[in-house]
Amino acid sequence: MEIDLNADLGEGAGFDAELMPLITSANVCCGLHAGGPSEIRATLNLAKKHSVAVGAHPGYYDREQFGRRELQLSRQELLDLSIYQISALDALARGSDVELRYIKAHGALYNQACRDPEIAVSLCVAAYAWNLPIVGLPGSKLERAAKDRGLFFIAEGFADRRYRPDGSLVPRGEPDALIHDPQEAVAQVERLIAEQGVRTLCVHGDNPQAVAFAQAVRESLLERGFELKSFA
Repeated sequence: MEIDLNADLGEGAGFDAELMPLITSANVCCGLHAGGPSEIRATLNLAKKHSVAVGAHPGYYDREQFGRRELQLSRQELLDLSIYQISALDALARGSDVELRYIKAHGALYNQACRDPEIAVSLCVAAYAWNLPIVGLPGSKLERAAKDRGLFFIAEGFADRRYRPDGSLVPRGEPDALIHDPQEAVAQVERLIAEQGVRTLCVHGDNPQAVAFAQAVRESLLERGFELKSFA
């Protein structure tokens, strides 16, 4: 069975060069919630070197909270925010001879889009402008909005986050929101694939243990017979 392994990169965390050979898709920061043009360019070049698919990773302009604080913007403001960031990354990608392959929102924007139909629609309208697949939680409002607009939707699971019974992620501020044991992560991954049809798995690139964790998850997946391959 094929599965994609993705990571949020270009955020200035310092692990991009070590993580890139371990993954098959890179969610590249668009420069507002973290990172900047130089980090983005370096990440794009690494992705090209390792033949890793590149997706746009837009988030809220909230560097203080790393884009993980929920904001309340109008539909037009959300659309402008998304198009602005995707356009900037697309331009830098073209300059590095890299093709933009999909869109995955970051942090609070991702979580809100998965549960709020208005935010989901704004993100999907932006994705429609590029006719690119969009990544999100299976069974979410984002999945419905994407399918309503004829966009290819990619169901995502998280190797390093715990879930609530309704399928949403446990907020980072709550106890035990993060998974640190690779074996627990892989067991969760297998359940998400079997029960939710997940096609891509995320390992957060800003985790201080990101490299060791990604390596362990990758090895465990390969041992279980999975083929690591980008969906895009």
